[in-house]
Amino acid sequence: MKNLIKYLILMSVFAAMISCDLDPIEENRLDFDDILTNPNAAEGVLLNGYTGLVNQYSFSEAATDDAVNNILNNNYKRMALGELNAQFNPAARWGSFERVFWVNRFLEVIETGVTQWSRDTLTNTMFEMRMKGEALALRGLHHFYVLQAHAGIGESGELLGIPYYTEFIEADGNFNVPRLSFEASVQAIMTDFDEALNLLPTDYGLGEGQVDPWYSDLENFDFDKYGIVNDNFFDLRISGKIVRALKARLALFAASPSFLDSQSYYDMAATNAAQVLNTIGGVAGLDPNGNEFYTSDDNIFSSESLWRGSIGGNTFNYEERMFPPSVNGNGEINPTHNFVMAFPMQDGFPATAANGFDPQNPYANRDPRLEKYVVVNGAEFGGGIINTGFGGGNDRLDSIPGQSTTTGYYLKKLLRPDVLINNNGTAQGKSHANVYFRYTELFLILAEAANEIGGPDHQVDGISVRDVIAAIRNRAGISQPDNYLASISTIEEMRDLIRNERRIELSFEGHRFWDIRRWGLPLDEPARGYFFDGNNYIELPSVEIRNFQPFATYMPIPNSEILKFSELEQNMGW
Repeated sequence: MKNLIKYLILMSVFAAMISCDLDPIEENRLDFDDILTNPNAAEGVLLNGYTGLVNQYSFSEAATDDAVNNILNNNYKRMALGELNAQFNPAARWGSFERVFWVNRFLEVIETGVTQWSRDTLTNTMFEMRMKGEALALRGLHHFYVLQAHAGIGESGELLGIPYYTEFIEADGNFNVPRLSFEASVQAIMTDFDEALNLLPTDYGLGEGQVDPWYSDLENFDFDKYGIVNDNFFDLRISGKIVRALKARLALFAASPSFLDSQSYYDMAATNAAQVLNTIGGVAGLDPNGNEFYTSDDNIFSSESLWRGSIGGNTFNYEERMFPPSVNGNGEINPTHNFVMAFPMQDGFPATAANGFDPQNPYANRDPRLEKYVVVNGAEFGGGIINTGFGGGNDRLDSIPGQSTTTGYYLKKLLRPDVLINNNGTAQGKSHANVYFRYTELFLILAEAANEIGGPDHQVDGISVRDVIAAIRNRAGISQPDNYLASISTIEEMRDLIRNERRIELSFEGHRFWDIRRWGLPLDEPARGYFFDGNNYIELPSVEIRNFQPFATYMPIPNSEILKFSELEQNMGW
């Protein structure tokens, strides 16, 4: 975010911080009174809430049916192979509570009314409003991260959520609090989001006629002073529009089959999504280049990013990890044949023999997104041809352990194709950005929720399920007319299509790991590969056998927390 780390040197500003596993740490810090009289230090406390935001680079797909990690000791690989337990959980997010306590401390600062952000009364009031809104929204968001990772059916048989902390707790305070029910946890997050919506500007840099009433109705309102507080200088901070999108994400999660399976939450998800999407013109606002939002400096700034971090410098870390060996990469994430077969034919019909799929010419006439997202055998990449089969050298399947592909595929999505990694170890990097929320995700949230409410042609605020999916597939390059989409007539058929579109469009952005759990899909799908032996393509049915416990739909509470706090109930089976 713009200048977001400006004050992070002040992160150690209050008396007792809670560590990632909630252990109090005693350090020498400025005391609370010092913070109150120093607005920079106070804002530094708030800015800690912007750390730990979940972006698209987790690569948790290596523990799903979409990918294999070729590094033997990779944590997600270890998880997929059966090591997941309450002591070892790479997907744990209990540490997000640390940020909760930071923002709770900041809310204490706000409540005192002592800190002055401006000598002008109106400007100071608006600063207080905006930053309190940020804190409440971030508190809700970090609680959501914990909920997504640790909600589940407890040993008592009840569907449980998480503890919900609304106050800063001193080092010697009581952290031994029970988990709320799942729905009570969802409602607590929604309460924080709703209060934030009444304090935050819908967006930053609004024109005078667009100012939200909770600002414009202030006594002696002055637009010039408003601009000081809510100028587009702050446009990468959390806004009302972002909070509404987060409400839609939370409501869809809560509504899902593994949790509440609730029409009312589907309705909440669809309504909040539509309210945001209508601000960009509904379906017409779908970014035509959004499915390659990561490919250039221009697209990083594109209308596809609803919320992102600041643009990074000329880096090449992800490319070095993922490029094929012949392009001086380590080929770390290998998409599976399972994932490749999720891409339909170019006419939109599933890739089956009946629809023209040829297993010996497997990449012909396929959805153009396949070429964009996966390096397949025979594809051009990095100025050369990548052969993952016979004669492929270092790029050949299993040629170099821990570097060559294990499935017959290399990852292309999320990578800057214009990064150049030289043989001498130097590189020409490119700009990257952490993306926290894409508009495409919001369109898919609306489609999934609205379909569950009323089927393929159900509309929410003028946006229909079918129109959303049609726009996404049309952007992808599916041939028109899309006769397969036209043939979809039931909730069940559209549900399968939406899930598949979500799998493709949001691939390798950290969603699949949670989606298969909230949908209650099998976790143990063997990872399949595809190998060209010089004459024929051969399917490899079990490149990696997955070994999840049947109760792994719901992830464990860290065992260290269970041992310390008697009020915490573990999820069933762990």
